[in-house]
Amino acid sequence: MVRRADDSIGPLAVGVGLGVGPLAGVLAGTFGAGVLMAVLLANSGGAWDNAKKIVEDGQYGGKGSRAHEAAVTGDTVGDPFKDTAGPAINPLIKVMNLVSVLVAPAIVVLSVGSGANAGIRFGIALLALAIVVVAVVVSKRRDLAIAGDASPAAERVAS
Repeated sequence: MVRRADDSIGPLAVGVGLGVGPLAGVLAGTFGAGVLMAVLLANSGGAWDNAKKIVEDGQYGGKGSRAHEAAVTGDTVGDPFKDTAGPAINPLIKVMNLVSVLVAPAIVVLSVGSGANAGIRFGIALLALAIVVVAVVVSKRRDLAIAGDASPAAERVAS
């Protein structure tokens, strides 16, 4: 699994930049939405897989029917849902919570104190935001490079 930078930098930026309360809100939202999304993806993927099996057993026209074509399309979408996307959300939640627990003492120390801590907090938050922006830009460039590399290869195979 490829880890993204905002899995661990996001909680750091929110905690240092905004404080402990907003960090708790981000974690609660991540946990709630992440668990619901993982359950949705796993269940819908399993449902599409089971629908294809039912059609292949002879119901709704069986193999070769339009229902079978639709079920195969649904299963093509459902397999990544139940096998990869749903289970991949669990490590994201764990990493965000772990990073938050590890940086919580530093956030509390920086939140309480002199005005000099405000400058440090602002600098750390800007650095974390810059890391996230750079990670997104690099990720998008890789996607474009991969898409650009695939086209000449496909043209060579076709000719």
